[in-house]
Amino acid sequence: MLTQIRFGTSGWRAVMAEEFTFANVRRAVGGIARYVAGQKPQGARVIVGRDPRFLGETFCAMAAEILEGHGITPVVVAEAAPTPAFAYAVAQERADGVINFTASHNPPQYNGIKFSTPDGCPALPEVTTKIETEIEAEDNAVATSASMSTGNGSARESLDVKQGYLKRLGEIVDLEVIRKANLRVCFDPMWGAARGYSDELLRGAGVKVATVHDYRDVLFGGHAPEPDDHLLEELREKMRATAAQIGIATDGDADRFGIVDEDGTFLQPNYVIALLFDYLVESRGWKNGVAKSVATTNLINAIAKARGVELYETPVGFKYIGELIMQDKIAIGGEESAGLSIRHHVPEKDGLLAGLMCCEMVAKRGKSLGEQLKALCNQVGSYHPQRENFRLTSEVKSKFTEKLRSDPHEFCGRKVSEVVRTDGLKLVFEDGSWVCYRLSGTEPVVRVYSEARSERGLEKLSGAAKQWIFE
Repeated sequence: MLTQIRFGTSGWRAVMAEEFTFANVRRAVGGIARYVAGQKPQGARVIVGRDPRFLGETFCAMAAEILEGHGITPVVVAEAAPTPAFAYAVAQERADGVINFTASHNPPQYNGIKFSTPDGCPALPEVTTKIETEIEAEDNAVATSASMSTGNGSARESLDVKQGYLKRLGEIVDLEVIRKANLRVCFDPMWGAARGYSDELLRGAGVKVATVHDYRDVLFGGHAPEPDDHLLEELREKMRATAAQIGIATDGDADRFGIVDEDGTFLQPNYVIALLFDYLVESRGWKNGVAKSVATTNLINAIAKARGVELYETPVGFKYIGELIMQDKIAIGGEESAGLSIRHHVPEKDGLLAGLMCCEMVAKRGKSLGEQLKALCNQVGSYHPQRENFRLTSEVKSKFTEKLRSDPHEFCGRKVSEVVRTDGLKLVFEDGSWVCYRLSGTEPVVRVYSEARSERGLEKLSGAAKQWIFE
């Protein structure tokens, strides 16, 4: 039986040699090719790129041949590159999409495919549904010579996405402010696609930068290339050795960020997004709007209210925020899972931009991130968010799935003041605290997001959130 290929919130991902096989990659790329050809029967061009994972070059070559076989010109990027660089390039090149071989922050045994549309947005559900339909239709059809044909490379183009993208970042970020502040920065690309990007841009502007993990390792040091607190100790060591005032990190394909303050404290992505939102209103005067996923901190709500800025709350998945960026409805949009982008930039998560903007913010304000966060919370109040994952037995999952369809008025002794179904089930309580449940589409796991106005309140809410799952 053939594997069902499903594009989730950020593409299709699977374990290599299990579901991510040459045969399944051919099926997935063939579905994308038929979709693109259906949108533009003549003269279509699709960018093909990758992160540094194992066999990335081989998958790109395979995809290029399949595209050629469908009459589409592949535009191949030879070197590993960040996902936001592809998002910028597809719009600049006026290409008809991007096939990016990456599993983002997933462990090294995974690979995946992200497909972006001509505007640089991650493909929306209406697009990925059509691609999945194309894959299934081909699976059910008798293979013909036309559908299985491959090209010979004669129509292939090549592209360097690096310089144009770095130039764009240099236009957005005030590098001169960073240089004049004599800011010392440490950068950790986590062996990933951002190697030679953020540090090169900063050094070119005269900023002191130290880098760790600046070489290709398809095993990413033996763990997931995720810029999370527990995986950034070597960045902290380098910061201590160089007396750096900020540490910036990116994940495997550089769409996510990790930020470390000068004292070694990891700053939650929730807080990074909130601080940058406040800073953009202050420094750029942008008050057109702000977007956050339903699972992201209400600190952003409080800033929006204080600043008189319209708030948009979206389902989880950056494609929804990307649409608002395309429409110029927001100054910044972000997700608690460490993704953000800003006005007049790509409608895709950009981990490099996030780190560089944090450098500018520290340099301009002359205060550490921790000091800035404390001052912000003194103005609008404190918010304590967290995310937890709980594995479910099939029996518990079945029972809990039914529970999620209910509209509870009471939750572990608390009165529910609002039920939100933007994505999953979010319960808001009278004191402004909330909990949100989202079932994973790929494993027997429920993701639980919760937020309270104090650490003690969060501890109690977290216990109640777990109890509600298993009671």
